[in-house]
Amino acid sequence: MELLKRLVKEEEGQGLVEYTLIVLLVAVVFWVAIRDTNIGAELTNAWTQVITTLQNPVPAP
Repeated sequence: MELLKRLVKEEEGQGLVEYTLIVLLVAVVFWVAIRDTNIGAELTNAWTQVITTLQNPVPAP
């Protein structure tokens, strides 16, 4: 019972919990905002173009 009282009174981990909840909330909002977009395929295509360009550079005119 004493342990339960101490856990309720102590606030040392409160800041960490609050920051964790904020990060979680931001992540959920970001996920909801982009879940229906085609951003994953677009990023894959962009990186593929970057890799292709680095492997086969075109000389400047």
